[in-house]
Amino acid sequence: MTCFPVDITRIENARTKRVSSWDRTGRNLDCIRVDPGETKVLADIAGAGRINHIYFTMIGPDIFDFRESVLRMFWDGETEPSVEVPFGDFFCVGNCIVRRFTSLMVTVNAGAGDNVAANNGFNCYFPMPFATGARIEIENQSRRVLGGLCHMLWYHIDYEEHDSPPPDDVGRFHAQWRRENLTTSVTEEHKNSPQWNGVNLDGKENYVILDAEGQGHLVGVFLNVDNVAGGWYGEGDDMIFVDDDTWPPSLHGTGSEEIFGGGAGPDREYAGPYTGFLLVENLDGKTYSGKNAMYRWYIWDPIRFSRSIRVTIEHGHANNYENDYSSVAYWYQKEPHKIFEPLLPAAERIPVFPPQFLEAHAKGDVIANALIRLHERPDAKETIRAEVHELIPQKLNEKDAAFEQRDYARMNQLYDELLKILRKHAPGQLEE
Repeated sequence: MTCFPVDITRIENARTKRVSSWDRTGRNLDCIRVDPGETKVLADIAGAGRINHIYFTMIGPDIFDFRESVLRMFWDGETEPSVEVPFGDFFCVGNCIVRRFTSLMVTVNAGAGDNVAANNGFNCYFPMPFATGARIEIENQSRRVLGGLCHMLWYHIDYEEHDSPPPDDVGRFHAQWRRENLTTSVTEEHKNSPQWNGVNLDGKENYVILDAEGQGHLVGVFLNVDNVAGGWYGEGDDMIFVDDDTWPPSLHGTGSEEIFGGGAGPDREYAGPYTGFLLVENLDGKTYSGKNAMYRWYIWDPIRFSRSIRVTIEHGHANNYENDYSSVAYWYQKEPHKIFEPLLPAAERIPVFPPQFLEAHAKGDVIANALIRLHERPDAKETIRAEVHELIPQKLNEKDAAFEQRDYARMNQLYDELLKILRKHAPGQLEE
């Protein structure tokens, strides 16, 4: 086994390259725009090589940009993606709620300002080898320009060119997103009860994180649990069925906290090199309620399979909890891989939020599109007075603060004030 994750002591005949969003005119507009319904190819690399680092940032993205935009990656001319994951989940953004954290494989770093959701750098360090080519694309499946009011996406893709393809025993990188909303309890009497002592001796009703065929190894799991049921949801064991496993599986765990490296029943956030509970919302002051997100990188202990792997976890002990589960599995394998199930439509990927928030968000879409259209006009400065230009960012900052406090009534109030401003000063830009 080489040094982690690439043997940095070895001198290679390779050339270091980068594909990025730099401004080809030499000016400083070093970003791209991705319109509603548009797919942009971010990198189309010919020949053999290996991607070593991927970076993105957006300034002031819409919260649903993290689920409504999709990253896809293709290796060696394949027509079906080896990676197909909503943008945010690929970078461990839990149900569209950003947390800044540092781990070995994925890191989210702060930009300027106090608003956690508004300005961050998203980094991935999984090595991604290829023999004849690599293509990375992003699709915007929303009704607005990707990236919020700035409507721009900055990125770097750092890679190496190699003189020859990787050896036959080098797998290709894969990542897949899944969701079950809501999971179904196997018992009505003991539904959503953390103290149930039911029996699970087959794992058939578990939530499925990955169902892959071929030869390879699992290297990571990112799991979201939106605990709408309340109480401690994490008594579910992981069960990983490898190759010809029937029962018991090759790997059988003892609860959620053990998988992700925590003490019993984590009720606070932490992040480490290999494991983390990076999001623990404790919604409305209720321990464990609301959105929770966690990761596990199997770097020194990859879970190897020769023919197939089925990675599962109980939703509550013996599957008695009904919650919103979603996940990303990261793995390497030899091609061809099992074709992914169709990705859920954008509307079915949206996290669970109260109706009051969804009402506010719909107003935000109208406002964002109006402001983008307005700022693209050559007479924008004359159309809206300077004091109004100052007022709009102020209201938007207040809106972001209201969201952080889950004050959705205040969000609606601020959006109504913004709509009033736009109706008065730029009525032609609104499409309500």
